[in-house]
Order: sequence, then structure tokens, then C-alpha cells
Amino acid sequence: MIFKRGRYSGFLRPISYVIDLLVICVLAQQFFSDSNQYIQYVVFISISWIIVSLRSNFYEIYRFTKVVKIVTLIGKQSVLFTVLVFAFFGFFKDIDRYTMDISKYVIYVFGLISLFKLAIYYLLKKYRVLLGGNFRRVIIIGLNKKTDQLRKFFTDNPEYGYKFYKTFDFNNKKAPTIDEAFTFVIKNNIDEIYCSIAELSDEQMQKIIDFADNNLKILKFIPDNKEIYSKRLDYNYYGFLPIISLRQIPLENPVNKFIKRSFDIIASLIIIVGVLSWLTPLLGLIIKIESKGPVFFKQKRNGLDYKEFYCFKFRSMTPNPLAHLHQVTKDDERITKVGKIIRKTSIDELPQFINVLKGEMSVVGPRPHMVSHTHMYAEKIDKFMVRHFIKPGITGLAQVSGYRGEVEDDSFIANRVKYDIFYLENWSLILDLKIFFQTIYNSLRGDEKAY
Repeated sequence: MIFKRGRYSGFLRPISYVIDLLVICVLAQQFFSDSNQYIQYVVFISISWIIVSLRSNFYEIYRFTKVVKIVTLIGKQSVLFTVLVFAFFGFFKDIDRYTMDISKYVIYVFGLISLFKLAIYYLLKKYRVLLGGNFRRVIIIGLNKKTDQLRKFFTDNPEYGYKFYKTFDFNNKKAPTIDEAFTFVIKNNIDEIYCSIAELSDEQMQKIIDFADNNLKILKFIPDNKEIYSKRLDYNYYGFLPIISLRQIPLENPVNKFIKRSFDIIASLIIIVGVLSWLTPLLGLIIKIESKGPVFFKQKRNGLDYKEFYCFKFRSMTPNPLAHLHQVTKDDERITKVGKIIRKTSIDELPQFINVLKGEMSVVGPRPHMVSHTHMYAEKIDKFMVRHFIKPGITGLAQVSGYRGEVEDDSFIANRVKYDIFYLENWSLILDLKIFFQTIYNSLRGDEKAY
């Protein structure tokens, strides 16, 4: 089983934000002789631009987006930007500038932004056609008029970057089985699976959903009159053909990703500078006095896209060869005296803020498991691999909901996975803050599952 998936480029939109704001701010220098007024304009226009862009979906451009939509977005954004610029100069009346000069500024700004936006769009198309880069490997399951229309879209439009491999028709007696299709997906490292709901039984559909979840494959449906599973579905159009994505992950949005990463960096710096800077030498001395061994304990765990990383903790056990294989249990003899205290208060987890600062973890997210346990749970627990669509966390929704600590049975880890998937599909900064402060409260109060 291959536990990875292709990733969309996470840099284009952030880079677009930066370049657009640079164009806006650099061209505005001509209006200001006072540096304070210029700074006020930069702050005002930058914040306003980001807010307006989010509302207008100005940066929501994908490989299948039509040029007409891009031009429409540019038109809407230019109108809103014009209003913002004139509102600023109207409020600061002491900045005496001609209306014609301001109008020229707006035209120049959007001329450059439009040029950049369309250039990136067409350059990516040429890059996909001429060099074969930035592509997604796809297969189609189900054979009918709509799936053939989709196949034709993929093969006739190489500029969109979809590399079509095969159509599977399970209704044909000579066709391969669904398990053979899964083998084909893994062997050819397929990125996306497109399914016609009309051509699949409920049992087949559930089997495909489970396979996609457990192998980190993106699954999309061609809609018809069948009932879709109760998910947060996401609609898009490939040409004139509607496509449904099974799962929408808020943290795949660059803005949400930026917000979460900013929160992670701020929180980790506060803990590292404000707590670990003095706690580490003090606690390290106590750990060393009680037992020989390192102050920190590091262990390989699986993170985003199943990638392995070293997770840091204060050492709470005597050094032993079973630490990477067996989970700690209640009254475990390996735990030291100071270890019982720091585990009970979750102080042993604080070094993981270093992992957060490095970008390997997040403050809030699904708790990472030992590599050996991840392999085991992936085989036993349905949808366990879905947790790896986002970064693991120091704490998570499952942990503050009673599912932290020792895994008592399979139902325990299955319920933990359900909470993790809910968090993944319903992320918000408010939810992160709620989980964060609930974790602090539980630590101060003392959690009976912390041992």
C-alpha cells in the first residue's frame, strides 16, 4: 500500500497575493511625500484588498477555470479596488491629488495585475503541454455518455494538466474487477479517481470511497439522480460538465493555511521563548539526576502526507528498547518519578512546539502515532489514513473529547479517527482556539487519561 498523494502547488496563490500587493503599494508612492500617510495607505489597502479578495474569490482560479471567469473576476475586483482607493483619498482630503491621476493609477495597477494573472494562467497551460509538468494522473470508473464526455475533455485538453490513464467498466463481463482497478491505481500512482454514480452499486461505491480514504487518493463524482453520501460536497465545472468532490478540506485554502500557520508560529514562539527557555535547563537537571539518559526523547512519527518526522518530548521514562514499540500503560514501570508528574500535567509534550515552529506539526490537529502503530491501525481501522491530509497536532479535538492517552481497543481508535475527520472537514480558527484553551484547562485540572 502506498500512503501518499500528489499535492497541488501551494505557492501560486500566496505569490500572487504578494506580487499584486507590491504592484499596488509601489505604484502608490507617487502620491505621498509624507511617509506616515504612505504607511497608512499601505496598511489600509493591503487589509482591504485581502478582505475583498476573499469575498470576491479573486484568487479562486484552478486548472479548469475558464478565461471568461478570470476576466469577470478581474472586472469585479477592479471596481471594488477603485472604490477603496477613492474612499481613502476622499477621507484624507489633505492629500491633494487630481482625480485623473488617481484614475490612471487604478488603470496601471489593474493592467499589471491582469497581465500577471493571465500570463501565469497561459504559461502554466503551455508548461503542461510542452513540458508535461504540473499534471494529475486520473482514471474514470464507469462507462456511459457522461464519463466518455469527461474522458474526451481530458484527452482533448492537455493544457489543463490531466493525464488520462484508463476507464474501468465493471458492468462488462470481461472487465477487470474492482480490486484489480485498485491495484492499477496504486501501481500507476494515480492522483484522482472520477466515478459515475449511475454505474456503481452502493456496495461498490462504498468500497471505492474506503479505498480512496485509506490510500490518500482524491475521489470525485460525476453527479446523477442517485443519492450522494452526506458529505460537504464541492461543485466545480470541467467545461460544461459538473464534477463533485467528495471532501472539502478548509486547510487546503491558502488563506486558511496562512491563518493557521501564523497561529502556530506565534504560539510556538511564546512557549519556546517564554517557557522552554528556562524550563528546559531546570527540568533537564532533574531528569538527569533521577536517571541516566538524554533530556529529550525523540520518536519517529507520521505527519502530513504520511511523511515521517522526529517528534520531541521531555524524557519521562528510563531508556529502554521497547519505547518505540509499546505504548505507555497505566502504572507503567518504565515511567520515572518526575516522568509521572510531567506526563500528568502534559509538560512532557512542550518540546513539540519546536516541531510546530519547524512546520512538522501544528498546535492543533490529529495526534501523530508511532510509525509501527500507524501501519497497524491503517490496516485495521477504516479511514485511519484520512488523518494525514493535514499536519498532526500537539492536541486535537479527539483528545479534548475524551480520546487521549492509551488506546484501549479498536473502538477507541475508531472514535478518535471520527473526531479527527470531523476536525479536518470543519476546521476554523475559532475551533482551534477552543481546543487549545480546553487543553490548557484539562492540564491544569488534571486529566485521568494522562499517565
